[in-house]
Amino acid sequence: MNPRARLLLLSLVLAAIPMAQAAPVQYALDPVHTRVLFSIDHAGFSKALGTVSGSEGSLRFDPEDWQAARLDVSVPLTRLDLGDAKWNQAVLARNLLDGERFPQAHFVSTRVEPIDAQHAKVYGTLTLHGVSQEIALDVTLNQLKRHPLPPFHRTAGFSATTTISRAAFGIDAWKSVIGDEVQLRIEAEAIRQGKAEEDAEPESAPASDSPTSSAAPAKEATP
Repeated sequence: MNPRARLLLLSLVLAAIPMAQAAPVQYALDPVHTRVLFSIDHAGFSKALGTVSGSEGSLRFDPEDWQAARLDVSVPLTRLDLGDAKWNQAVLARNLLDGERFPQAHFVSTRVEPIDAQHAKVYGTLTLHGVSQEIALDVTLNQLKRHPLPPFHRTAGFSATTTISRAAFGIDAWKSVIGDEVQLRIEAEAIRQGKAEEDAEPESAPASDSPTSSAAPAKEATP
């Protein structure tokens, strides 16, 4: 093989190495540490605040290739909490969210526009109240590393924000009392799936801070 051909072959091999290493990794949302916060005007007096816990879904993610990311998540609206049982019931009633017929919201990403290593705009289809609309999330990658507590799974943490119109999803009752603009804030943690053997040992840490030390109960619940 002449030197030019040998150099060309070497270049092709080297170019293929990062491509092979950059495959997105599969994650599952942690429903305990994933929560949606919503804010909406209450008759001009204040911003009503509520949360929805227990979201579940899947994420394919490679921090070196945001464009390859894919997110599919379901949000259980029946776990909505505004801090008052009667208020929760009123919001889930038929003339508003209609939680009996539409107990979940569903978001599926369609494309990602990276901004920098920690930020991206994630576009996707949100299905809410039986209506599907495209929305855009402003997403921040907070951290991606092995969790410091057992079982030490590699975990990705994200924050995201967006604003939607409730009328755009056919939720237009009580216009004189409830605002149309809904501000959403999402805090999410996703746990890497598979490769459990690589997560079996924690990253190096001072012995006194180790969660596996004798001072910590072996079966204590993980916060």
